[in-house]
Amino acid sequence: MPSAPDYSIIIPAFNEGAELPATLAAIRAAMAAQRLTGECIVVDNNSTDSTAAIATAAGADLVVFEPINQIARARNTGAQASRGQQLIFVDADTRICAELLAEALRQLATGSCGGGAIIEFENTQQAGLLGRWGIAAWSRISTFTRTAAGSFLFCQRAAFEAVGGFDQKLYASEEVRLSRLLRKWGRAHGLSFDIITQPAARTSARKFHWYSGPKMLGWVFFMMLVPIAVRSRRLCGFWYKRPVQ
Repeated sequence: MPSAPDYSIIIPAFNEGAELPATLAAIRAAMAAQRLTGECIVVDNNSTDSTAAIATAAGADLVVFEPINQIARARNTGAQASRGQQLIFVDADTRICAELLAEALRQLATGSCGGGAIIEFENTQQAGLLGRWGIAAWSRISTFTRTAAGSFLFCQRAAFEAVGGFDQKLYASEEVRLSRLLRKWGRAHGLSFDIITQPAARTSARKFHWYSGPKMLGWVFFMMLVPIAVRSRRLCGFWYKRPVQ
């Protein structure tokens, strides 16, 4: 049996056949530039398109299946199937570069239990003025509070397992809770949890194409005012139901 890789990149994917080729091409290029060995795992989260076949053809080392359509479960399923001691979670519409991957791995090797990155959106003109304001606000909040976006989150396997991974009772904001738990665990073990400010992870602005800026911000404010809503799949349908294209 081949030796275990140093790190594992885990990509949750529900009907992501259109996005995965570009995402996996970027990830394979980033991995090729590292001295450490890695593996790339795609979790087919009960897709109805050709996500699994496309992931295999586009360069995933392993495709696993998670039948319950919930991103926290998909990420945990990928972690369970992985073999690396460093875990890196990347969304299916997020493109990372070699420098970002290298910085995450460097931090994990030098006193960090995990962290995230500033997120840049592609085609931000789709977001409108209000949407761009929201993006800028999140960047400041993420850096100040040391809260990772789900688009790119990395951590030590030991820390991930110690805090129980992503909370499967949540249908949204699971990365916010995990960031908080990892920060607490890190403090107890003398390890940091930080947000990488350069380079950024680049993700699609497709939700701004699907929904208006005011609608998206309204949903976020609703989640802030009624935090228990993240435990309801129906109330979190914004993240799970895509408009007909």
